[in-house]
Amino acid sequence: MQNIQNFIAGQWISGDGPGQPLMHAITGEQFATVSSKGLDFQGMFDFARDKGNKSLRKMTFQERALMLKALALYLMDRKEKYYEVSYKTGATRVDSWVDIEGGIGNLFANASLRRKLPNQPFCIDGEYAPLSKEGSFIGQHILVPKLGVALHINAFNFPVWGMLEKVAVNLLAGMPAIVKPAAITSYLTEVVFRDIIESGLLPAGALQLVTGSAHNLIDFVNEQDVVTFTGSADTGRLLKRHENIIEHAVPFNMEADSLNCCILGSDAVFGTPEFDLFIKEVKREVTTKAGQKCTAIRRIIVPENMVEDVSYHLTEALSQVMIGDTKHKNVRMGALVGKGQVEEVKGKVVQLLKDSELVYGLDELILVGDNTQNGSFMGPVLLRATNTEADSRVHDIEAFGPVSTIIGYKDIDHAIELANRGKGSLVSSIVTYDDAIATQYTLGAAPYHGRIMVLNRDCAKESTGHGSPMPLLTHGGPGRAGGGEEMGGLRGIKHYMQRCAVQGSPTTLTEITQVYQPGGKYKDPGKHPFRLHFEELTVGDTLITHKRTITETDIINFANVSWDHFYAHTDITSLDGTIFTERVAHGYFVLSAAAGLFVDPGKGPVLLNYGLEECRFLKPVYAGMTIGVKLTVKEKIDQEKKTDDDIAKGIVKYYVDIYDELDEKVAVATILTMVKKIDN
Repeated sequence: MQNIQNFIAGQWISGDGPGQPLMHAITGEQFATVSSKGLDFQGMFDFARDKGNKSLRKMTFQERALMLKALALYLMDRKEKYYEVSYKTGATRVDSWVDIEGGIGNLFANASLRRKLPNQPFCIDGEYAPLSKEGSFIGQHILVPKLGVALHINAFNFPVWGMLEKVAVNLLAGMPAIVKPAAITSYLTEVVFRDIIESGLLPAGALQLVTGSAHNLIDFVNEQDVVTFTGSADTGRLLKRHENIIEHAVPFNMEADSLNCCILGSDAVFGTPEFDLFIKEVKREVTTKAGQKCTAIRRIIVPENMVEDVSYHLTEALSQVMIGDTKHKNVRMGALVGKGQVEEVKGKVVQLLKDSELVYGLDELILVGDNTQNGSFMGPVLLRATNTEADSRVHDIEAFGPVSTIIGYKDIDHAIELANRGKGSLVSSIVTYDDAIATQYTLGAAPYHGRIMVLNRDCAKESTGHGSPMPLLTHGGPGRAGGGEEMGGLRGIKHYMQRCAVQGSPTTLTEITQVYQPGGKYKDPGKHPFRLHFEELTVGDTLITHKRTITETDIINFANVSWDHFYAHTDITSLDGTIFTERVAHGYFVLSAAAGLFVDPGKGPVLLNYGLEECRFLKPVYAGMTIGVKLTVKEKIDQEKKTDDDIAKGIVKYYVDIYDELDEKVAVATILTMVKKIDN
């Protein structure tokens, strides 16, 4: 009998006692036990803070991101053994793909964020704030890794994705984690976790694992820790009220199961591509993972005059789904995770039937496969609401399985009202080819939903579907859904970092942030900065150029070359009533003229101009005015070599300050250059 272990302070440890039995969802046979009884939870937190946190905090974003990328590649090479273990959860190959490769995909996606982050252990957050008249006192927000531990309490339905989508973010932010999967499917989490540890890619203490019961884990968190929870709303609310969470004001990110809904637009009648897409999408969400998804469609909201059509076609679609042993090539729906889950879901159906009627399901199952007699199977159940008012159970009770209820609506405002009666959900979707309907629904339903997907024939081929949250978008929702956010690209890392407002002189804040702050003192690089390699440049290095007087001929010639004949540049008889007093130079000519002043023409370390950011034209430039440029190294972003033959390089951002003969700014911009390193 297999014993699922915990990973504590660098050691694999079994809990005390006989442990909780773990059953094969397809065959019903016990194959393992799991226990976390007797573990030193305080020691876990101490180890994470003393070892993992200190190591991760010293790493830069680039180093952490490349660590995630390497880990993703390592796990992807070993994915097939995860599929074999996932079979025990009752999942089909497609179900497991979402969990396993979807989870690994989170590592890749978060690793890609390194292109937007500095080669520093911290980053700035937003633009600087001028706090004084003369500009000698400013403020800037920075984000630094917290000094604690991320405690992840995950649900049973995605034992791989649930772990990886969270740890990818906290590791990128520079914070260690203790992972607590649901015991019932912890055996799959453990297999992946063992490979993570065996890879040797993470520093000691970066990740620890508790596979058995959580016991009193939350008793050990403090004000520098972060707790994330995924699971039932009732359990989440109970944990959120824990006295230790309240006493230490511990950030608690909650992602709870919710009554997600899918709306059929009134234009999407039978015979349209959208109607077919709707039936296909609902069928997929009812049957994928046997309905055990926090994002699954629980309420099917359709026009009242289409309830019969939808009922008929959904019944037909669901009746064709083959259920049973997921290793059989024709099976498209597997088992629930355990018999206890089956009984719980059926109990919720009984409650739902008090405000609805049965359309399809609850019949004796015909299962595919010879070893399914003792499995945890339940067929799809389709209900139709007989009561849709605010007090209806269809807006309050969630059966966490293959169960969904059809609800009729009168008009789009009524559909919005019904969708919002779920009191907050992770996701809603609407299937329509009418953009006016899509707009009205989105703006009306957005306050109650964390994500809204609009599906139609134009995006169907590449759509990731109603139930698939994306790593670079937030995953969470208001109200019943928990009020939290996960993932979300750069937004996600902020949950594990402390935002601190730093005030001081521009020069001091430049040194602290390693991003040039306007008004800071200039540094003399000793030669033209375009003659210096990436490593030789320092934030604050500045070139002050010679000057150039703009002429009318310059303006007319640029109009002819660019074909930009806007009246203010070419027709001085049309200036009455405008903000211009005479012929004005094109903004892009001013920028081009500035480039002519600061560019060093000879071949050197600068490989190319990589882009332009934050360009602003602040003051009209007329013929006869003289401009100069102060070109300052604003920020440096390292880049890794993609191949051995690749040129070693980094991105240098320059702050371009264009000023006139009165020393007043006429334009500012940030240009990006790709610069070679010395070591190639």
